[in-house]
Amino acid sequence: MLPSQHWAQNFTVKPQDVEHITNLLLEKETPLSSYQITHLIVEQRLTQEREVLEERYKDAAVYNPSHVYEVGQRLVFPVMEYATGVITGMREGNNPDYGAFSVAAVEFEDESEREFATALEAEHPLNGGNGSSIAPDSLTVDEIMAEMEEPLVEQVETYLEENSDLISIAHKWFPMDLMLDVDDGHLNLTEAVLDINLGGPMKTRSILQEMGGLGKSHESLQEFSLNYYLNEDRRFDEVGPSGEVMWYLTRMEPEGVRQRPGLLKYSELPHNREYLTDDMRRLEAEIGDELSPLEPVTGIERGTVKLIYPHRRAGTLPLSAKIRDLFPRARNTSRIYVTLVDEADDEEFVGWVLPEERYIYGLGLLYTKYALPIGAHVTIKRSDDPGRIIVDLDTYKARSEWIPLMVPKGQQFGFETSKRAIGADYDDLMILGIDELEAVDALIETHRKQRQSLAATMKLLIPGLGQLNPQGTAHVQTIYSAVNVLRRCPPAPIMATLEANPDFENVGGHYWRVAD
Repeated sequence: MLPSQHWAQNFTVKPQDVEHITNLLLEKETPLSSYQITHLIVEQRLTQEREVLEERYKDAAVYNPSHVYEVGQRLVFPVMEYATGVITGMREGNNPDYGAFSVAAVEFEDESEREFATALEAEHPLNGGNGSSIAPDSLTVDEIMAEMEEPLVEQVETYLEENSDLISIAHKWFPMDLMLDVDDGHLNLTEAVLDINLGGPMKTRSILQEMGGLGKSHESLQEFSLNYYLNEDRRFDEVGPSGEVMWYLTRMEPEGVRQRPGLLKYSELPHNREYLTDDMRRLEAEIGDELSPLEPVTGIERGTVKLIYPHRRAGTLPLSAKIRDLFPRARNTSRIYVTLVDEADDEEFVGWVLPEERYIYGLGLLYTKYALPIGAHVTIKRSDDPGRIIVDLDTYKARSEWIPLMVPKGQQFGFETSKRAIGADYDDLMILGIDELEAVDALIETHRKQRQSLAATMKLLIPGLGQLNPQGTAHVQTIYSAVNVLRRCPPAPIMATLEANPDFENVGGHYWRVAD
């Protein structure tokens, strides 16, 4: 067997590889995917290596202890990294445990000498095979790609982007000079097709079918050429998940997709993370705010987040570290169109994943459907189709429960408890009820114009929150939930401010109050 993928482990793309691929593209006149190009390069390398090995070992026999050899014969030793040597002498072996056998003296290319048993009738691990070849085809392209596809493809893509005249669309490559012409007429016709289809999303192939195509060239080249020109035109937005190209009219995308909703905008608050205790850091991870510097949880089938006011009001979901791995990714687009499926009754909703903005848009109707409170649990589950996302809200028959209400009082907020019908699971430390939305919006705007510090905001909220429990204190998660009604803020600045500012006093655990 060949050395196990020795060249693949140190793989680098060479100019001759690109030349080989370019010639193939010119010959086929069909774009090739990154995977196909990598596959062809690996195949070419294996062919070249096989030719070198066959030439190097064409007059050598693979060493096998059971075979009979002669002085002057050339041997190759696979277990010695395919070292070769010539038999310089033979003698009889002397070991009663193995019966009759011979011993060959072998001189290697580095002039070192060793002896090896031959004509051995006893069992030996190296026995087997006919000893006539080194089996240079023992590794296949598919075996190498199955084990090392991702790093190999990544290296090929990086090299092509930096060192070739090929252009790439949706992980497919083709020479710019051979692209089909796509003029303003084609682009205008594409816009009309998408407009008729409610803005999209539509696959390129479907668009071409409705517009009559781009001539008689191969379908894949038509798709590639149209994709390239659509990608250069701001009227069109590529919204498909990785590996799938889908187009949407930018002007027909929801407002909350084209720009971040105002409630989600965060002006970074300087804070020293050194103030965060280990318990605080664990709580930060438990809350899982999308703005927190947390490592994504990978290899999961489901994940749960808690709704805060900005997301509940905007109809969005935080693309936090807890659930990021459950949503499709795309390399060259900032928006991904998905279908959100209500697990309770399979009703479908249009959703948009915005990886760079770290939120998912399109859950407003779903939230309204079940009258979800602030603090509600939203569980996301993976489906077999990456474009379909299952949403589980853990709903139940609504029942009357006492919950804290956030009530506008003049230019400030007050808090009181009141009964409300709740029909979904929630975090009792984060739940808040808000009835007077217009008054809340007015207070938020006033607060924004006053540009109060985070500490000032917390000093306004914590005493009122403390009135909700007999101890007169407020939990960090409750403070976090209330602060986010007035301003978007992840938990770390809140916790660092509590720890660093003497105006706040910790009374045990994560409970705080304003100091006397």
